[in-house]
Amino acid sequence: MSADTIVLGAGIIGVSTAIHLARRGKSVVLVDRRGAGEETSFGNAGLIQREGVVPYGFPQELGLILRYGLNNRIDAHYHMSAMLKLVPFLSRYWWNSNKSRHQVIARAYAPLIENSISEHKDLIEAAGAEHLIRKSGWVEAFRSNAKRDSEFAEAERLAREYGISYTRLDKAELAKEEPHLSRDFIGGLKWNDPWNVLDPHGLTAAYLKYFESLGGRFVVGDATTLAPRAGGAGWQVKTDEGLVEGKDVVVSLGPWSEEVTRKLGYNFLLGVKRGYHMHYAPAGNAILNNWLMDNERGYFLAPMNKGIRLTTGAEFARRDAPKSPVQVERAERVARTIFPLAERLDAEPWMGARPCTPDMMPIVGKAPRHQGLWLAFGHAHHGLTLGPVTGRLIAEAMTGERPFLDMSAYRPERFNP
Repeated sequence: MSADTIVLGAGIIGVSTAIHLARRGKSVVLVDRRGAGEETSFGNAGLIQREGVVPYGFPQELGLILRYGLNNRIDAHYHMSAMLKLVPFLSRYWWNSNKSRHQVIARAYAPLIENSISEHKDLIEAAGAEHLIRKSGWVEAFRSNAKRDSEFAEAERLAREYGISYTRLDKAELAKEEPHLSRDFIGGLKWNDPWNVLDPHGLTAAYLKYFESLGGRFVVGDATTLAPRAGGAGWQVKTDEGLVEGKDVVVSLGPWSEEVTRKLGYNFLLGVKRGYHMHYAPAGNAILNNWLMDNERGYFLAPMNKGIRLTTGAEFARRDAPKSPVQVERAERVARTIFPLAERLDAEPWMGARPCTPDMMPIVGKAPRHQGLWLAFGHAHHGLTLGPVTGRLIAEAMTGERPFLDMSAYRPERFNP
């Protein structure tokens, strides 16, 4: 089987890239070892985060770092056995999170986020996936005046510098938004711009169906077998339907991208933040109206089609280490005190791995030392948000168009000259 382009990885990034290439008349084969959106893209808070112009940084305050060191929190957990391997990534991540450097990174990162809604809108409408979307934003709930005031100040800065829309909620207004929420909270902040995804896996599947309607093909295969094509230019990969060959290849394998690129001589300092989720039925007639974050505890509750999804923060561990869903247990204990959750709806917690770069920006662009090799990974917490905008940028660059955004900040050369 041959094609103009092979796209490795059928998460939201890969499927979006495949769509944009197919729209430009390219024959595309999409390859994954599993179905579309069944790895990292499967589990997330279900938000297209238009407000997320500032990427998640490493804490800078010594006191907070020491508190994380106790390893008893919901928003972060670590495996001591993985720390030595993670030190190079974490040290660079900490260095880039310095206030001045972080502000520079946010300004370079913001254009991706600013186009996240419009680029998803395009694909949602084309895929007929409007039934999977709400446009109601999300809410941060606060337990203390100090946290509320600092977050209000940050929201005002984002509104002023990036045009983000938000609404302040006092205790009564939060109670009106969420009548079944406990009165532990003194108020909240509603981000108005983000869109909500009722079934993230379903959205990726809808995008895949649209890709196939454009003439694209999805096959099951082993991306780690990627190699230069024997006897000529181009690339080849082994699949269940035989060898697939293409002039160009896009690596969009999320946290597994490092395996493939390392074999080709690249050394991207890619870290992994693992995350977990669990679905619950609401107790009695309780209704959760908003996607809701318990800000000071660091977990999310999202009213999805399958139930109320509880998501945890970041787990720093080896990518393939066994599950250790202690954050789910910690979060569930707290969540049950603030909202009437009934039984668990999943047999066990889901776990996935977010691919993270130490400068918090994705790797998007042509590989510097190979003809026809393109890279699109490292989107950390914003993979769902940035799928379509990344796919469009890569497709434009590959087909000789002028990319609609400046891609220079995301170029692979910043790690591998």
